[in-house]
Amino acid sequence: MRPLNQSSFILASVGAALVAVAPAYAQEKDGWSGEAALNAGYTTGNTETTDLGLGVDVARTAGLWRVELVADGEYGEQDGIESRNRYFFSGDVDRLLNEKLFSFGRTSYEVDQFTGFDSRTFVGGGLGYHILNGEKASWTVRGGPGVKIDEVKRTVVTNSDGVVIVTPAETVTSIGAVARSEFGYQFNDNVKLANETDVLYGETSTQIENSIALTASVSKSFSARMSFNVRYDTNPADGFEDTDTALKVALVYGFGK
Repeated sequence: MRPLNQSSFILASVGAALVAVAPAYAQEKDGWSGEAALNAGYTTGNTETTDLGLGVDVARTAGLWRVELVADGEYGEQDGIESRNRYFFSGDVDRLLNEKLFSFGRTSYEVDQFTGFDSRTFVGGGLGYHILNGEKASWTVRGGPGVKIDEVKRTVVTNSDGVVIVTPAETVTSIGAVARSEFGYQFNDNVKLANETDVLYGETSTQIENSIALTASVSKSFSARMSFNVRYDTNPADGFEDTDTALKVALVYGFGK
């Protein structure tokens, strides 16, 4: 097995540190709760593939206010060649306006080495609504305008006539919009289903992502999770696919709940 490179090592180190620090932090800072999920895979045979992913989601509610911070990273190699390298960070601040309606502000930043973009940044806000908030079923939607900044990579492609076409790198700033749906269903004390859909609209491209996950508790703090993720880009750069899918199995550590 080929040793994991620097990006993988960073993911693993950050994951270990967060799992170690999170419980103490949650106890120290009243109101904070969250989870850290680590997924990894290694296959051999016709291809040798290494995958490693880490996701951290923490939130705090204080009166009418709620703050949520999310960070995740994914790294993969196939036959010793990097095939996946993505990092994502986001922050949300919500304020309840009544029992179900709330306002929110959001910022997000994404780096994905295997798209036609160096990075994508969004800053905006809007309104959200808790459609369902029962003991078993929950459903929250939100949406609003903002500013989207796409750092488009320089590309070099050869067309069917053998002509080399060079598209220079550029920064595209445009009016954008964000929309999100979060649905959850608690089958029992140990098993729950979650489906999350995100839409990030911009002039250069729009990203649509859906993730469905089944989580089962194995102890007070640890859970096992299986998820399937589909990501669609309406306008990928030349040479890049418009759809990515991923099936993951993860170990999840919950704290502060």
